[in-house]
Amino acid sequence: MKGSAIVLGEISGRELAAYLVDGRLEDLALAPPGLAPGAILRGVVGRPVKGLGGVFIDLPDGARGFLRQPKGLAPGERILVQIAGPAEPGKALPLSQRLMFKGRHAIITPQAPGHNISRQIADEGLRATLEGLAAQVMKGADPALGLILRSACAEADPDAVAEEAQELRALAEAVLADLSGPPELLLDAPGPHELAWRDWPSPELLDDAPDALDRHGVLAQIDALSRPEVSLTGGASMAIEPTRALIAVDVNTGADTSPAAGLKACIAAVRELPRQLRLRGLGGQVVVDFAPCPKKDRHVLEQTLRKAFRSEGANAITLAGWTPLGNFELQRRRDRIALHDWMTA
Repeated sequence: MKGSAIVLGEISGRELAAYLVDGRLEDLALAPPGLAPGAILRGVVGRPVKGLGGVFIDLPDGARGFLRQPKGLAPGERILVQIAGPAEPGKALPLSQRLMFKGRHAIITPQAPGHNISRQIADEGLRATLEGLAAQVMKGADPALGLILRSACAEADPDAVAEEAQELRALAEAVLADLSGPPELLLDAPGPHELAWRDWPSPELLDDAPDALDRHGVLAQIDALSRPEVSLTGGASMAIEPTRALIAVDVNTGADTSPAAGLKACIAAVRELPRQLRLRGLGGQVVVDFAPCPKKDRHVLEQTLRKAFRSEGANAITLAGWTPLGNFELQRRRDRIALHDWMTA
């Protein structure tokens, strides 16, 4: 199918949302078991761990979280936290005190005051309208509350934007006032279907029929993601293999023996790597063993890497650079459950 599509469905009774462009899978939203990224909870401060630069937080149902670089917290104190990402096997949930109440058009940001309009909205008339809307919505609010109006506002009715922002403000105020009591889940994380509506661009087609995942080829593409090998243009390939310590990526030229084969394979791998890491839900340290190519061409690969990962967001990727052995290191933020873990849960 040509154009964009969001396909909603379930696998083994668990929700799944897929975003496709011209039939090619571009993003996945999965329902992880237990507490999920985005959930807001009331927790109790536990013991600090100086060597790790953080403190453990007691959460509902015996769960534990870890908060890095806490300031002014005492054991036994009740605080509000948000789950920042999935937990690594055997580790506590990563937490943040920077709460965000997120909708499709607006985000309420406690402790980050001010009104901000998405830079993607260039129309000065619309920006002025949204500035006035933001001022009206936040009139009389706690000065510590901030409001961000997202790029989706460009295609939305201003009344709908105002209504959503007001609802988010009321929700934020209610949650922020709920500090008394034992550890408790105060706001559940959005499910995959809600995430698709909230964070993905408006599609040309929305399909939630019972056979939609199979009919659009989503199941076949997910099956391909369960294997390390990825075919690239020109007969080249790469293998993506998670280990306990890092994600190892190996790039090969295949049958091409031309002088430029290495550079062509490396560029093809770089262009495909962000999509593969995103769909597989892989984060942390990534080490890429590129196919052999001259050192003078490394700047070409670095430029291609920056361009390829630009769509992932400014804070999602850190490009560390080349190692003495000629590998390239980067760090990808862990923002979702790994597809392999989800399939085997």
